[in-house]
Amino acid sequence: MTTTRVGLLAFDDCDAMDLIGPYEVLLTANRLLARDGREPAFEVLVVGEAKVAVYGGLRIAPSVAPRDVEHLDVLVVPGAIDIDAASPDDAVRVLAPRSDVLTSVCTGAFSLQRLGLVDGLEVTTHWEDVGVLRDAGAQVRDDLRWVDSGALVTSGGISSGIAMTLHLVARYVDRALAEATARQIDYVWTESR
Repeated sequence: MTTTRVGLLAFDDCDAMDLIGPYEVLLTANRLLARDGREPAFEVLVVGEAKVAVYGGLRIAPSVAPRDVEHLDVLVVPGAIDIDAASPDDAVRVLAPRSDVLTSVCTGAFSLQRLGLVDGLEVTTHWEDVGVLRDAGAQVRDDLRWVDSGALVTSGGISSGIAMTLHLVARYVDRALAEATARQIDYVWTESR
């Protein structure tokens, strides 16, 4: 099995669960594979500058700076409460060309939209912000928790990042592992809102 390299972008005032939810899903999938004597499917990196204080003050120490990342199979861009003040745009500019698949959780889609990375593709975001993203020119789906447009996968608010990451486990490994991971974390995995 090929190892999928996933970078979780950490930046000041990002939503903690947008970052930690996908992190836990990927680590749990790896743990379940190890129980079966199989190699890990995911290499999980927390990408960010020095120390990051996520929304609410929790401090995270990223494992690698954006400038030092050579290649990612998947980049996960979390959202933030204040999408104008807490912006990952500079890091996304650096990482997007080095990533095969871009993903976002919640309002992380706004960063991808501002940088022209969603043009012509269907996306989603937090239900409360669907209209704002649509008004900004994006083709927004408001009926799904995640939208897979190939090289772009977006998800709705907070816990939808977990649902999207389970989808990525199914996409990169198989549905059985995704279902086992959902069961292990006691999560009801649904696509529709």
